[in-house]
Amino acid sequence: MFIEIMDTTLRDGEQTSGVSFSPMEKLQMARFLLDELKVDRIEIASARVSEGELESARRIMAWAWINKQSDRVEVLGFIDGTQSIDWIKTSGGKVVNLLSKGSLRHLEGQLRKTPQQHFEDISAAVQYANDQGLKVNLYLEDWSNGMRHSKDYVFFLMDKLCNQPIQRFMLPDTLGILNPEETYQFCLEMTTRYPGLHFDFHAHNDYDLSVANSWSALRAGIKGVHTTVNGLGERAGNTPLSSMIAVVKDQLKMETRVNEAKITPMSRMVETFSGIRIPSNKPIIGENVFTQACGVHADGDNKNSLYFNELLPERFGRVRKYALGKTSGKSNILKNLQEMGIDLDPESMKKITQRVIELGDRKENVTADDLPYIMSDVLKHESIRQNIKVVNYSLSVAEGLKSSATLMIEINGKNYQETSAGDGQYDAFMNALHKIYKGLNLEIPRLTDYVVTIPPGGKTDALVETVITWDLEGREFKTRGLDPDQTAAAIKATVRMLNYIS
Repeated sequence: MFIEIMDTTLRDGEQTSGVSFSPMEKLQMARFLLDELKVDRIEIASARVSEGELESARRIMAWAWINKQSDRVEVLGFIDGTQSIDWIKTSGGKVVNLLSKGSLRHLEGQLRKTPQQHFEDISAAVQYANDQGLKVNLYLEDWSNGMRHSKDYVFFLMDKLCNQPIQRFMLPDTLGILNPEETYQFCLEMTTRYPGLHFDFHAHNDYDLSVANSWSALRAGIKGVHTTVNGLGERAGNTPLSSMIAVVKDQLKMETRVNEAKITPMSRMVETFSGIRIPSNKPIIGENVFTQACGVHADGDNKNSLYFNELLPERFGRVRKYALGKTSGKSNILKNLQEMGIDLDPESMKKITQRVIELGDRKENVTADDLPYIMSDVLKHESIRQNIKVVNYSLSVAEGLKSSATLMIEINGKNYQETSAGDGQYDAFMNALHKIYKGLNLEIPRLTDYVVTIPPGGKTDALVETVITWDLEGREFKTRGLDPDQTAAAIKATVRMLNYIS
């Protein structure tokens, strides 16, 4: 059985505080969601919000019509006579998701109308949309409260609408109030009473139960669920697409058409465009979720993959890693060394393990990329040579002028010097470095991310940790620098990168 996935990152996800996507960003995400990730449907906009919203919708719909995807692109509309439907028609939209009131409290408090009047307004909007050639889905806003406190009203509305030309009835837990038991019971009542209708469930995550509630809804016979990439959405957000896909396949043994391998790049794209970073422990997509930190776990994996579960990182375009820190054992370090093709004797392994544990006790963030440097320091030999060193550098910044940098670097015993300007001291440093490497016909990896952190409550003399992510011919790796000066920390991370690739 295939479960329909409707992703509403571009509409409901954009209601995340501080998030606003440009028309071009929305187009890129829409194309990736439909063409690469292969969700069934996307919701891209709310009618009558702004000129920018209209421009975004027009761009996406123009692409969708050319690529025969217009039936899969939906726009939220309101029960406002003909205004929303005319707006959607102008944008090129083909599917309208009408927002009706799913609880008596919302109906009386906001619209101040009777249930019969609201039904008549909905019916007129549905008829007008169909006359304009649009397909109609219907949201029952605050449906969860409706089922808790005014079930007769919900059934009154549904009994009158069930024979209308409506493709899908969408059941939102608008305020994120439900638990899995309630969700199952309420959804079962809907699917039992109206067995011929297609229902979607739209969860919010206020109690961190959106995935569990969506799971219960599907068990009760709901045919589709709504998600957002990275769980974006107002307040605590919506059901995360990545988690929902894994639960549908592994826990419910149902199928979706989503391409799991594209979940990670989609999440990274939305992270970049939204400015909302993915928590490192976020299931499926967090940086650390496929990283084993415990040495016992690494030992079990070495012997018979004892600590693997169905969430294999390869499904999502990722690889398993083994963390290094105070809980590391020899097995964690062995796993990392094996990936580097390095084989050490037992005594050397013992020394390396002890140093990693010491660093972890000092709360140092030890990474696999640090291992060669730890080896060089601990073992006191030249197994990992530092062929590239910064001899000296001079950085300057002045009001109204570009920053400048003069750099002297030693490569394999020979010194090279260049001066360059840039937008900031580190940019100037990198421009000088690029000059040197270009003269030697050498390539420098592409910088893809730059993160600076200081300890909580850190003062002006606190250590600054700079973590830079590099891309070398499609292979991503990170290097770290630690220094009281941010630019110096970045330069240390950069020199580590140069030695790593040399």
